Amino acid sequence: MPSFDVVSEVDLMEVKNAIEQAQKELANRFDFRDAKAEILLEKESIKLSAINQFKIQALEEIVLGKLARRNVSLKNIERKDPDISPLGHARQELKLKQGLETDVAKIIVQSIRDTKLKVTTQIQDRQVRVTSKDRDVLQEVIAHLRGQEFTVALNYTNFRA
Repeated sequence: MPSFDVVSEVDLMEVKNAIEQAQKELANRFDFRDAKAEILLEKESIKLSAINQFKIQALEEIVLGKLARRNVSLKNIERKDPDISPLGHARQELKLKQGLETDVAKIIVQSIRDTKLKVTTQIQDRQVRVTSKDRDVLQEVIAHLRGQEFTVALNYTNFRA
């Protein structure tokens, strides 16, 4: 039976490339000389640190700009508020959202049901599987979902005919 999966994933290689570009720019920028600013990529988060709040905002703009240029959707980046120590040193975390949260998956399923197309949907782990007897109906579902606005960027994988 034809099916596909609706997922929300960030391409980690593109994120890694964007972080490397941001680190190069950080090393070359005059306003960051002796600023003790750094950008670290951890498993599913990006850690920023700088000597003050102004520098952390500039660092965030650099990173988000590089991510946007590499076609990483900024909807899948959760920005936490910067932590500023009493001495003025600032830290901030940008979390990468991987997979669909249950409430977003339910919204997607409801949106698909509202189309009244002959498909079945299942929420599986952190993705939504859509199946139908007709591949053209699945294409209509994908077109419908692309026209909708969700809180995360959607990807369509495992299209099986």
